[in-house]
Amino acid sequence: MTGKIVEICCGSYYDAKQAALGGAERIELNSALMLGGLTPTESTLRMVKEAFPALKVVAMVRPRGAGFCYTEEEFQVMERECESLLRAGADGIAFGCLLADASLDEKRNRRLADRIREAGGEAVFHRAFDCSKDPFAAMEQLIAMGVARVLTSGLKPKAVEGREMLKKLQADYGKEIQILAGSGVNADNAAELMAYTGLRQVHSSCKAWETDPTTVQNGISYSIADEEHMFEYDVVSSELVRKLVNSVSTQA
Repeated sequence: MTGKIVEICCGSYYDAKQAALGGAERIELNSALMLGGLTPTESTLRMVKEAFPALKVVAMVRPRGAGFCYTEEEFQVMERECESLLRAGADGIAFGCLLADASLDEKRNRRLADRIREAGGEAVFHRAFDCSKDPFAAMEQLIAMGVARVLTSGLKPKAVEGREMLKKLQADYGKEIQILAGSGVNADNAAELMAYTGLRQVHSSCKAWETDPTTVQNGISYSIADEEHMFEYDVVSSELVRKLVNSVSTQA
């Protein structure tokens, strides 16, 4: 891929399979993507690594939805999840802890980063970065604690909207830490975004929809989407992955 990497956000074994079939080199493995991505099960991770040993898997460690200011009990769970997922074959762990004032929780992030690196994995800071009070101070802290990569949309809802910040982060810190652009990235905009910012990595959901007719029955709804997709759930599309990979690989 001419030194460029496409990472696919996956919420299941099926998603991981579609990402691999589409030519992705790396995935971020989650559960509950409708909540922004939570910790996946160890069984899902093991199945992915058994079926696709060449696929790099960064496992999410996030105990709940909402923000990133965690209780002591939640953080203890995160530490154990890091250990178990790394033992199960994760190539890296995505994590992120903030204090109540939205600054980095340096003590907890360092503890996780140290555990991950000691186990031979990549420490990846997820989009908690986009909620941080001072992105430049946060980036310098993450570099100091040995974090390998930061997933960010440039502090905007979509990466294309945050391209100026992404460009600056790459220019200022790209030689010390990997910058991974995510949120709204697809085959139509990835190459242009990478050319403008100088980034070499993008993160995408490559989302399609599948139908489950039992989602709404007897006046009871378990729908996770808007009215248009009321009976559907989101999955990764291997076709969209392939289009994204091809669009990125042909960009100079």
